[in-house]
Amino acid sequence: METSESHKISDGIQKLYDQPVQNLASYHWPPLKNIDHPLCSDESSEGAHLSAEAFEQYCTLESSSGSGGYPAVNSPSTASFSPKKKAVSWPKCQSYPSELQQSPDNTCGTPVSGSCLTENENDLRHKLRELESAMLGTSSDNADIYNITSPTGNQVSLESEKWKYIVEILSRGDLKEVLFSCAKAIENNDMFTADWLMSELRQTVSVSGEPIQRLGAYLLEGLVARLASSGSSIYKALRCKEPESVELLSYMHKLYEICPYFKFGYMSANGAIAEAMKDESRVHIIDFQIAQGAQWVILIMALASRPGGPPHVRITGIDDPTSAYARGGGLEIVGQRLSRLAESFKVPFEFRAAAISGPEVQLENLGVRPGEAIAVNFAMMLHHMPDESVSIHNHRDRLLRLVKGLSPKVVTLVEQEANTNTAPFIHRFLETMNHYGAIFESIDVALPREHKDRINVEQHCLAREIVNIVACEGAERVERHELFGKWRSRFIMAGFTPYPLSPFVNATIKTLMENYNDKYTLEERGGVLFLGWKNQPIIASCAWR
Repeated sequence: METSESHKISDGIQKLYDQPVQNLASYHWPPLKNIDHPLCSDESSEGAHLSAEAFEQYCTLESSSGSGGYPAVNSPSTASFSPKKKAVSWPKCQSYPSELQQSPDNTCGTPVSGSCLTENENDLRHKLRELESAMLGTSSDNADIYNITSPTGNQVSLESEKWKYIVEILSRGDLKEVLFSCAKAIENNDMFTADWLMSELRQTVSVSGEPIQRLGAYLLEGLVARLASSGSSIYKALRCKEPESVELLSYMHKLYEICPYFKFGYMSANGAIAEAMKDESRVHIIDFQIAQGAQWVILIMALASRPGGPPHVRITGIDDPTSAYARGGGLEIVGQRLSRLAESFKVPFEFRAAAISGPEVQLENLGVRPGEAIAVNFAMMLHHMPDESVSIHNHRDRLLRLVKGLSPKVVTLVEQEANTNTAPFIHRFLETMNHYGAIFESIDVALPREHKDRINVEQHCLAREIVNIVACEGAERVERHELFGKWRSRFIMAGFTPYPLSPFVNATIKTLMENYNDKYTLEERGGVLFLGWKNQPIIASCAWR
């Protein structure tokens, strides 16, 4: 975000502090002036008011897509697809835009050489004859008759009509339709059509172009990876040199600043926790994806200003290997930072590390003590948990039942509003194109297209999700988003009841949104908040008890 816009945020949030607080008495939310993101310095012991410079030093974005709970896929730029190539070949690592080098064990090489479609000259000639017959309107003995449904609803039923349709969408330059048709061809095992469309797409997509061109570059990567292999072999083939942790954190912070998705999630979740704990003297927060712990900076500040003094706060931070990589160290880093912050605000504080991945969490890992009011935080984490569609070990529902057994005061859920879990491939592809297309558009209005950081932000924070959704199946596909309706069913089956966000929290978030582009939309439905772009919901936030 531009500097001038940052001042707007500070000024906009400042208005909130002068308003009466109905539900929390004089309990300020957010608690301090001149704060527009939950950041903190390691050197924050001078007092309760932290400078903007100090906050910048603490900046992270831990629950973002860049720190998901699966092996990192460092998507190479689709600029590596040579427009001159007509065969599908694996994308090779390029030094674009940062120095992405091939790993020493040559794991970034090419598992598929030449064309992965056909190596038989006679097969190729046969396909060419099929194409010729189709374009001339005659039938082929082996005509592939299947339906192609475009994003605009066009229906094609015969081979000849299929080719006429493809020629038409290519001629009018509808990139979304071309991408969809390519995915449809792959789903139907029509390799000749897929190869042809990929050749055309290579000349159209661009990581530095318009939003759909940039998204198309990573969708194309996913399609190529899907053709070449699946699962762990994809990760191995794409394992290029990762950015240093400080660089990755910088990319995450940039995304955090230019788009409100994560601020929205953190603020709404923290608001629900603060309200539920307003009368408690001992608070235990269990965060199932703590990573950098930046979400809790603002909450600690808010609790410090609570009438009657702050409660004793204990945070159990659950971690996974990806977060440790992004952070550049173990959970002790989080504990030290939050402890120094709490000390500077005179909040009794204790941190407990649980270095374990979500599916492995058991009751004994949570360190529950008698007499503590429990808050559980699921911020963009549960969609990484495998469910009944993956294996008999349904960790998604198991964790919810485990948490319900703790009798928590509140459980917060922040998730992307998308259907990529059990949807068939072609529907999942279309859902991904629409969902991430909206995100890429929102980035486009916030960061100049020629900005050097934009490509890094999209490549390291978003591309890996896209490739995983498109390329992988089974246990290897860990990006499994669900719509709120499905989450609602899961929580109710686990015994939870809704805990609607208060009008005060909603008003605070609306104030935040006034400082962003007016194409963002904020909607409340049944106590659930949906943040969207051009009326397409992107993030859903809710609370349960």
